[in-house]
Amino acid sequence: MDFKLSQEQQMLQDTAARLVRDAYGFEQRERYLDSAKGFSDEFWQQLGELGLTAVPFAEQFDGIGGNGVDVMLVARELGRGLCLEPWLHSVILAGGLIEQLGSATQKDQLLPQVASARLQLAVALDEPHSHYQLNDVQTRAEAVTGGWTINGRKSMVVGGQSAGLIVLSARVAGDARDDRGISLFLLDPSSPGVSIREYPTMDGRRACDLFLDNVFVSCAGVLGSVGNAHDALRYQQGRAIAAQCAQAVGSLEATCALTLDYLKTRQQFGQVIGKFQALQHRMVEMHIELDQATSMAMLAACVADQPDSPERSRTLAAAKYIVCRAARFVADNGIQLHGGIGLTWEYVLSHHAKHLLMVARQFGDDDHHLQAYGEIMQDA
Repeated sequence: MDFKLSQEQQMLQDTAARLVRDAYGFEQRERYLDSAKGFSDEFWQQLGELGLTAVPFAEQFDGIGGNGVDVMLVARELGRGLCLEPWLHSVILAGGLIEQLGSATQKDQLLPQVASARLQLAVALDEPHSHYQLNDVQTRAEAVTGGWTINGRKSMVVGGQSAGLIVLSARVAGDARDDRGISLFLLDPSSPGVSIREYPTMDGRRACDLFLDNVFVSCAGVLGSVGNAHDALRYQQGRAIAAQCAQAVGSLEATCALTLDYLKTRQQFGQVIGKFQALQHRMVEMHIELDQATSMAMLAACVADQPDSPERSRTLAAAKYIVCRAARFVADNGIQLHGGIGLTWEYVLSHHAKHLLMVARQFGDDDHHLQAYGEIMQDA
């Protein structure tokens, strides 16, 4: 198999790498972290100006028509730089749901704005009890004259505190955990009845919980056919998992590089600690995990845009499992090999470690995806 990048893909990767290198030094990231939004508006606009938020969208929506590999190249560099902007949730997941389910009017109005970074989206799918299950939806939507009223609570909405629109799942029929009866709505977070509780995540990003009390959404705000959103949710979450695996690989590469550099410079007992065989073996084990995660992230990128199938689901579950395992192993051992400095907030490795531990729990942890993989194999 030929793994060489095309000339256009190499240019895309170089563009993303150069932007992150120039705009996301550690001190710059610290300033972005302390800002009102928790990320850089300027960097977000630069992503749009360079076409990095337009990668997955069709040309008719001002996108560049990129595939899963193109998304992987951008995501990897954003992960390497620990970029705080909600690119994954806005562009890949929310944008993908609108492109798959939206009406012609919704797509024409919204996707060009998302592709140019003029509109930031968020996705509200999780609830306090759902534990990674997309069909476990207790937030309810009831039909009223001219639209729907929504009541319930959504948790861990990444970027929801700064989003212009939030793609929200709510149940219109059926019991909790029924696949059918789930709809998606385009929610304006400034609507009456919406309360937002904002908080930082473990890795410094911003998220929020949504409290919905008789929130009205018009019929024009319904995304796709009523009650039939579950399959699209599963498919687009698969695309988000592939992009997240690529982001994790970028962070894993940076963590391994930082650790190796530290072993080459830190001295103890009159010599650099990198000469100790036990630490060399640990470093090799970290690189083995990195290589496995890289291979699975590449495979996930290759299948991300394929039609929904058990084989695609199996591959994405396997990729997420391997990357989750690698993320925890590399984060833990990077800190161990650094010693106390590896835990300090003022050192970039601690931020990579926290980010990798977050990756290992978003969109399902390794236990969740191992179980999903086993169920798919049983059904085969």
